[in-house]
Amino acid sequence: MSVEERASVRKGKTETNEILETFRGKRVLVTGHTGFKGSWLSIWLNELGAAVAGYSLPPYTPKDNYLVSKIGLRLKSYEGDLRDAAHLQRVFLEFRPEIVFHLAAQTRVMDGYNDPKYTFDVNIGGTVNLLECFKMFEFTKAMVVVTSDKCYDNKEWIWPYRENDRIGGYDPYSASKGAVELVCSSYRDSFFNPSWYEKHGKCLSTARAGNVIGGGDWTPNQLVPDCIRAIENRRTIEIRNPLSTRPWQFVLEPLWGYLRLAAAMCADPVEYSGAWNFGPRIESVVPVEKIANLIIRDYGRGQWEYLAVNGAIHEARSLSLDYSKAFLELGWRPTLTLEESVKMTVDWYTHYSNGEADMLGFCLEQIQAFQNQITLNGH
Repeated sequence: MSVEERASVRKGKTETNEILETFRGKRVLVTGHTGFKGSWLSIWLNELGAAVAGYSLPPYTPKDNYLVSKIGLRLKSYEGDLRDAAHLQRVFLEFRPEIVFHLAAQTRVMDGYNDPKYTFDVNIGGTVNLLECFKMFEFTKAMVVVTSDKCYDNKEWIWPYRENDRIGGYDPYSASKGAVELVCSSYRDSFFNPSWYEKHGKCLSTARAGNVIGGGDWTPNQLVPDCIRAIENRRTIEIRNPLSTRPWQFVLEPLWGYLRLAAAMCADPVEYSGAWNFGPRIESVVPVEKIANLIIRDYGRGQWEYLAVNGAIHEARSLSLDYSKAFLELGWRPTLTLEESVKMTVDWYTHYSNGEADMLGFCLEQIQAFQNQITLNGH
């Protein structure tokens, strides 16, 4: 390694450590902490020395990452519904969070079709309840609301969407995420305007990621969990839309974006308030069939077939995100290749299926390996 390369590694390590040190001793509330992304974020924050509390419904299955990692033993957990505004207020008063990561939501497109009212009530109304708590209590200074790449008015074009592109949503789930973006924009303009920061002392941002994959997700009607279930039960994987392209990324990629964003918000709340994309590399925007083939390869067995569905619901065929803003203003960019992302995902499931007891230790190993890589790459 040359002198210049060693200097670059030292610089990257210093910058990464400074960002991660932001959370040491901070009181951080994660909504949706029992869910897939929420559990991984809670594990990472706990490892960084934050005092973590979670607010969520119970885990979806006994095999969810939250339960098998036993991270719940290391944090304060509040079981509750986002629609219960009074309960949320009591949680804020008791825990007094300084930073909030809002990940709780109804997250499934199919469930949005089946129960649109519940989807809108939870995703929009629940976020409003949380924003009211953020507005009400002066001790909470920064809030990152996680929405979705599906918040955009998807024209099925080939260009990645930027933060200033039109918000929309064809199906109820996508529309609910678009509406959350509009609600947050309204609250930011009306109550947390960066121009009036000295008056209110708060910073509100939204974060949009792609199709996130990783260990411990057992959500029905999602590609990776469906593939794993079929392989483990020695069934053929059934795929509805093998040629639909999606922006695939390993779970730690957007979480690193959320952490980096929150750290920047704490350091410079005026500059970093707003909307942010944390999407994958363009070469990771691939058809569904590519992911299925990689999972089968890494698992060592399995096969898939096209499942024709009569009267199938509308699902976007093409969608990708432009992360230029996050790269230029936060220094964030994707770290892992698509193959590395799928391999790390399959590794979790095979580790779990082999009866390994210490799933928390395995999660921490993957987090440490990822931290080492972002340190080496300086982002």
